[in-house]
Amino acid sequence: MTSATEHQQRELRVAARALARGNLVHAYGHCSRRLGADDFLVCAAKPMGTILPRDVGTVVPVKGALPDGVLGEVRIHQAIYARRPEIGAICRIMPPQIGLLALLRRTPRPRHGFGAYFAPHPALWDDPRLLRDDAAAGLLADTLGAGKAIVMRANGAVVAGESLVEAVALSWFLEEAARVEVGLMQMNQDGEHTLLTADETTARQVTAGRVYERMWEYLSFGDPELP
Repeated sequence: MTSATEHQQRELRVAARALARGNLVHAYGHCSRRLGADDFLVCAAKPMGTILPRDVGTVVPVKGALPDGVLGEVRIHQAIYARRPEIGAICRIMPPQIGLLALLRRTPRPRHGFGAYFAPHPALWDDPRLLRDDAAAGLLADTLGAGKAIVMRANGAVVAGESLVEAVALSWFLEEAARVEVGLMQMNQDGEHTLLTADETTARQVTAGRVYERMWEYLSFGDPELP
């Protein structure tokens, strides 16, 4: 298998702590980055906010048994990487507002700029059980399809991006979209009248102008491994 460079290890540690800093994970959650066609690097199997500069991730094959010490749900990463060659990073997150919506079997719709990135809405995995076998992980990846995120009922969400920067930023966007959805539900204003139009949604799916990079810088600011 491919060996991870120190730069790749460090960026993954920064991403893990950024997700924790953004209240997108707690004791549970993990993230990974692709190393090549056949393997990827997953973060240390510990609460992401507690990952230290000396902690190293584990190289995992896209196909095959998980290495010792790797969390069982990393099978989800394997299944997505196997199906989506363009995906370079995956975040398994536990955002609170997304969790609330998912209990109602709902996912956020495009009502403001951040929600537009997941139009028409993130997929829903309607099963609260942990995914610890290859068959279930494969079905979840099939349900995600070509999307950027899938929400898991009573079990957080999975976000996929072409890079760690994109995946981390989209994780924050997803939770912000859920916050808006929940707020509108509380005001009984979550009808069609608060949705962006198709043209507005397309216009807000902007990636130029360092959109993802600025969110990465916001979430990673002050990290001990950044200058």
